[in-house]
Amino acid sequence: MKRLGEAWQGFKVGTWLGWQIESNWTEPFLFAIYSVIKPIAGVLILVFMYLIVAQGGLTNPLFPQVFLGTTLYLYVVNALSGISWAVQDDREHYGMLKYVYMAPMHLYGYLLGRGMAKTLIATISVLITLSFGIAFLRVRLSFVNPGLFGIALVLGLAALAFYGILLAGVSLLIARHGWVVGDVVAGGLYLLCGAAFPISLLPWPFRALGLSLPPTYWFEALRRALLGKGLNPELADLPDSAILLILAGTTFLGIALSLAVFRVAERIAVHRGLLDMQTMY
Repeated sequence: MKRLGEAWQGFKVGTWLGWQIESNWTEPFLFAIYSVIKPIAGVLILVFMYLIVAQGGLTNPLFPQVFLGTTLYLYVVNALSGISWAVQDDREHYGMLKYVYMAPMHLYGYLLGRGMAKTLIATISVLITLSFGIAFLRVRLSFVNPGLFGIALVLGLAALAFYGILLAGVSLLIARHGWVVGDVVAGGLYLLCGAAFPISLLPWPFRALGLSLPPTYWFEALRRALLGKGLNPELADLPDSAILLILAGTTFLGIALSLAVFRVAERIAVHRGLLDMQTMY
């Protein structure tokens, strides 16, 4: 019970601190403008690429699938990079990670809180981008299955959060250039998990790897819930319940793996004095 209390305390502090860091770098009005323009601009880059290479343009049935996957991918980037970067930021930039570790709160909860702040920002970005797509790109979304949407969203965000914890453990053991870890893994998931195209287009080793990752089933479930159908032919014959079951199973396996990796990395970092390492470059 004490450890749960410490984890909750760390989660609250991490969420508050993460939000302050993310939103306090400029005036509120400029931050609001940035929050609107950045996600729309990022998605529009891929939209224009799609319009150039695809036949049928916005009327192509594939377009809503691409748009939705690209929009939801904002969660992947923010969750993975937000949690893993928190280690580098607090240790290298602010020099505070050692004090966070000694504080009466659990480091897991603190890092999850930092990730929650990024997830809240990602949620704002996703809602803005979806509204833009509905209003200007004629994307038609409907809650075909609200239950599927709610369960899949929670499971997927949990998987991403603890993947971020795994990367945070890796970041404890590497120098300042570790800031790229989250972006590299997020980019790999974009290719392997069917965010913008069916994984059937991948060579079979990468396709098999994609089918073992929770975000593949997360994207599939959310597409079914919002569009009425998925994107990947390999998963077309699976019912919604099977998709959720696989998503839950791979999520819990990922959570167990991430906690084990972080625990080992944390012990090594403490033993080697890496919690207060500042490479100064």
